[in-house]
Amino acid sequence: MRSLVLISIVVCVISSISIVARADTGAETHASTHAPIAVMGDHVHEKGEVMISYRYMNMDMQGSRLGGDAISDNTIATTIPNRFFGTPGQPPTLRIVPTEMTMEMHMFGLMYAPNDSVTLMAMLNYVEKDMTHTTYRGGRGTNVLGQFVTKTKGVGDTPLAALVTLANSPTYKLHGTIGISLPTGSTTKEDDVLTPMGGTPTVRLPYPMQLGSGTFDPIVGLTYTGGLLSSDTGWGYGAQWRSLFRIQDNDEGYQLGDEHNLTGWVNYQWSPAVSTSLRLNYLDRGKIDGIDSIIVGPVQTADPNNAGLKQLDLGLGVNFAGSGSWNGHRLSAEYLVPLSRDTSGVQLETDATMYFGYQYAF
Repeated sequence: MRSLVLISIVVCVISSISIVARADTGAETHASTHAPIAVMGDHVHEKGEVMISYRYMNMDMQGSRLGGDAISDNTIATTIPNRFFGTPGQPPTLRIVPTEMTMEMHMFGLMYAPNDSVTLMAMLNYVEKDMTHTTYRGGRGTNVLGQFVTKTKGVGDTPLAALVTLANSPTYKLHGTIGISLPTGSTTKEDDVLTPMGGTPTVRLPYPMQLGSGTFDPIVGLTYTGGLLSSDTGWGYGAQWRSLFRIQDNDEGYQLGDEHNLTGWVNYQWSPAVSTSLRLNYLDRGKIDGIDSIIVGPVQTADPNNAGLKQLDLGLGVNFAGSGSWNGHRLSAEYLVPLSRDTSGVQLETDATMYFGYQYAF
């Protein structure tokens, strides 16, 4: 419901800005000078320029996948080994199965250029996660005991970065990214669960439900944009490589896997105020190294080996730029669906991800 309300508000505001933009065609606006809204750190600014931004992300996950194939809940509960079997109270297979998850993220960004060569960037993230589970009765069979939902919310990790201009010509731009992600998100969130024996203890939640990494993580990247940079209509394109490295264990005894993103896009500017985009995004996320000794349970999310992922997404986007009294304002949206997925172990699979964003440069 919250997502539908937000979408309605965004659509109304986009309509208003597009009307203003059409009414004032004399102002210099170019909707395609930014990448699709889900691409972070895609552009630099001129000396003294500031940009504030808000992005909203909603990710829906349903059903599980083992490698490249879907796997049913009953198959997981009766055949997938529980790595904690042998510990008191732990059954031989995974008797608690996640069935769906929703993650919402509110991202508040700030960019500032102290000179024409460097743009500084910071982002504060607020995260909300809900995961629904099915608990199977006892240690074997397919009789369902019940369902339960775990929830977490709070501040996530905080990335800080410098975008360094490497090339700036009339036909293409190139800049590098170097930064660090600060461990401001919690790694010790708890909630109540339903066990196969009917208990409802409060436990530390598994890794996907935590809000941060617990470590200081370096960020590096490279972004290229070309084609349409200042024309009223026409084609543009761009590409970005961005990596997040985990170089140390956190206080709980593990480190999340490195993340490598490679993305490329084309956009078409229909008018100075409106552009649309098509994007491919490839994510390679490593397994978790180490283990939190407090996270124990007959559920796939408690096993660090069920964390690596290789996924290719297709994104469709739209970008609106204001003019006249709305000059400097920008509204964007992007919708991504997976084309291919290959998981390490058993994991929930992503069905779709939506982004909405507002940016104001001055």
